[in-house]
Amino acid sequence: MTRDLAIDLGTANTLVYARAQGIILNEPSVIAMNRKTNEVLAIGREAWQMIGRTPAHISAIRPLRKGAITDFAVTERMIRLLLTNAGVNRFNRPKVVICVPSAITAVERRAVMEASRRAGAAETRLIEQPLAAAIGANLPIQAPVANMIVDVGGGTSETALISMGGVISLKAIRVGSFDIDAAIQAHMRRQFGIAIGERTAEEVKIAIGSAAYTPGERAAEVKGRNLSNGLPETIVLTPNEVRTAISEVVSAIVDSVVSCLIEAPPELSQDVIAQGIKLVGGGSLLTGLGERLSQITDVPVSLVDAPLEAVVMGAGRCLESFADIQAILTE
Repeated sequence: MTRDLAIDLGTANTLVYARAQGIILNEPSVIAMNRKTNEVLAIGREAWQMIGRTPAHISAIRPLRKGAITDFAVTERMIRLLLTNAGVNRFNRPKVVICVPSAITAVERRAVMEASRRAGAAETRLIEQPLAAAIGANLPIQAPVANMIVDVGGGTSETALISMGGVISLKAIRVGSFDIDAAIQAHMRRQFGIAIGERTAEEVKIAIGSAAYTPGERAAEVKGRNLSNGLPETIVLTPNEVRTAISEVVSAIVDSVVSCLIEAPPELSQDVIAQGIKLVGGGSLLTGLGERLSQITDVPVSLVDAPLEAVVMGAGRCLESFADIQAILTE
């Protein structure tokens, strides 16, 4: 039987939801390929473990950057593998709902649609990630009340004010948690002359990264390669140093939320104060981000349940009640 699917094609992670089953796949958006033979060696977590550890002829890459497709052919192959793993074949062509960043262009939208069609989908609809996240977070988006959601992903950060099933104001920037990782790498290189990989930078972010001071902070040891002599070296990094290193990226995310609030109609602004702001996405797990946003906007900020799965769960609910909610989907 055909199993309709919802796909959150994220810069950092890809999640697949099967109708009547729930989430059946949750893997990093990484594909490892042999450049000599053009053969796919691994996808998902197995490919992610290869990042920075492969010989020259093997590359472990993320086909999406900043919420956009950087390699159409590789993205198409990744979508095809995802659908194959979900049981799709030429005799079983599902209806597919794909979550996309609201910042992508019309050309990029068509590229996603075409990749899905070539991969075996019978019909493809797109839904913008903030709207899907609001549905997944069980917000009353069809009611005449303001629902503000902030989705901080790997490559984009999107803030949307939603009411009556539509987006009232939106601010999307191509800045996300990968930019935080890059800022940590740049700080290590500039301040200490130490080179670290993106996986190490992510580990530093998770361990001691923060957007605001948190009581009980501790320093951490970071291992990397000394740029002057090429030898391994270990340095001690403090949370305050990391906070300073990522401050520009965090400020850009906070400023985008403020910009969206400024554009809100007065009546809905009152609702936001009462309802608060909801955080979703992997980047929203950065320690102190909610507190920082609340201090600057003077609005309550809270993390939704299952922030990493909210987007695909919202798209999945669109599948379950497709006839009732298809008006908010893009052809």
